[in-house]
Amino acid sequence: MVQGRSRPLLRVVAPADSPEPRPAPSGPRDRYADLADRRLAAILAAEDTAEEHGLSPHTRSTCYVHRCWAHQCVGDPLHVLVVTGHRWCRRCECPVDVAVDETPPGAVHLFCPRCGQAGSAANREVRQACRTSLAAMHGGDTPTLYRIPDA
Repeated sequence: MVQGRSRPLLRVVAPADSPEPRPAPSGPRDRYADLADRRLAAILAAEDTAEEHGLSPHTRSTCYVHRCWAHQCVGDPLHVLVVTGHRWCRRCECPVDVAVDETPPGAVHLFCPRCGQAGSAANREVRQACRTSLAAMHGGDTPTLYRIPDA
C-alpha cells in the first residue's frame, strides 16, 4: 500500500467473485444490416474484424463511426488526430484540409490552409486510404484486408 492510502491500488478478484460474463455482441455484420449499400456494409464489417486482429485503423477504406467510405467523411473534424499527425500540419499547428473528387478516377489532395503543404507520413496514409476508398466505392478492387492470424 502507498503511504497515506487505506485501500490497495489493485484488487485481485477470485474466480468466484468474478462478474457474470456478458453475452457476446451480435456479429459485426449485424451492425450494418440497415445500410442499403451491401458492398459498403460487407467491407465495413470485414475491416472491423481485421482491425480487431491488427489492421491499422489508419489504413481502413471505410469509417465505422460515420458508416461510410473513408473519403466521404475524412474532412470531418473528428478525423484530425494531432498526436499522430493525421490531417494535421505540425509546422503550422492546424488541421489540414482535404479535397476529394469522387468522379472516376478520383483525386485526393491534402493541404494546409496556412502553408499549403501537407507532406507527412501520416497524411500520406490518409491520402492512400481515401484513394483505396474511392476505388472500392466505384467497384474497383476490394481493399486488401490483412489475413486474420490463427488464434
